[in-house]
Amino acid sequence: GSGKTTLLKMILGLLHPTRGVIKVFGKHPRDVQTKSRIGYLPEESYLYRYLDARETLDFFGRLFSIPQPERSRRIEQLLEMVGLAKVRARAVGEFSKGMQRRVGLAQALINDPDLVILDEPTSGLDPIGCREMKDLILLLAKRGKTIILSSHLLADVEDLCDRIMILYGGKIQALGTLDELLTKKDTIRITMPAPSPNVFEQLIQILREYVPTDKLQIDKPRQNLESFFMEVVRKAVYSATETSGATLGQKIADYLTGQAQPTAAEALLSKLAAPETPPPLTQPAPEATQTEPKLTKLQSLTQPEQSTTQPPQQPQKPEPDLSTADEKLRSLLESSENKSKQE
Repeated sequence: GSGKTTLLKMILGLLHPTRGVIKVFGKHPRDVQTKSRIGYLPEESYLYRYLDARETLDFFGRLFSIPQPERSRRIEQLLEMVGLAKVRARAVGEFSKGMQRRVGLAQALINDPDLVILDEPTSGLDPIGCREMKDLILLLAKRGKTIILSSHLLADVEDLCDRIMILYGGKIQALGTLDELLTKKDTIRITMPAPSPNVFEQLIQILREYVPTDKLQIDKPRQNLESFFMEVVRKAVYSATETSGATLGQKIADYLTGQAQPTAAEALLSKLAAPETPPPLTQPAPEATQTEPKLTKLQSLTQPEQSTTQPPQQPQKPEPDLSTADEKLRSLLESSENKSKQE
């Protein structure tokens, strides 16, 4: 009730401020071009229950007029990224709340926004989903995207945010970086590998000479429960334990990292520019086994073939009887001579 969601809605142009002016990218929040550069994940995932995951992302992609080939490519990458590729054909209404949040995150990124606004992004997510959501947010920030995150889970804020603003009663109560707000300047923590017992005793004696006992705290660090849980889950994944719900998300979508896959034209040009590779050794090479000198080969190409070996003889056909044909030819000639004499 401090006004977090209200502030986000004013940034999105959904609510009007009673006083003051809000500008996003130097323009009014209601400007269409401004909205096209924003991705928004609301506190509740408002999705169409009878559309499946792929159809849902396709619908939002059409709202941003993304061409069909690029839209399909982004949808496949986003579904892999949020761990819903195996359930892409299931209706969103059948999803758990955590799975619906994953779809909501994917739709917030379908337009490759410059500003990403996330309202309670880890709400309803299991520990795996929370960790993956936070890892994804960090990757998006490293890529150069501006992310506004609203959350009442202070551990998430501490893990993710560079600058923190604390609202109470609709007013800013604290604003600054983590170091500015949380660093205890009068306390120092030293982290080192566990020393041998003798060295440890010497260190304790030295510290006790200068630090009061009631202010000296020495203990062994321990990992937090979230890190331990994720380690257990990774071991289960490696042992091929099956799950019917969402799976571990894959790498971040290429188009969100600026490492988009080449287009068909680029792939064709790369293939044409690549040097030709020699044929595999398993393919027969008719000329490769000949040891004839090059000069002899050249002569054989410029002179008629003179084979020293006789080709295999074909069975000869029986010669036809020409005696009858000779008699007929002789009689025709004689008749033609007699006719010419008479003329």
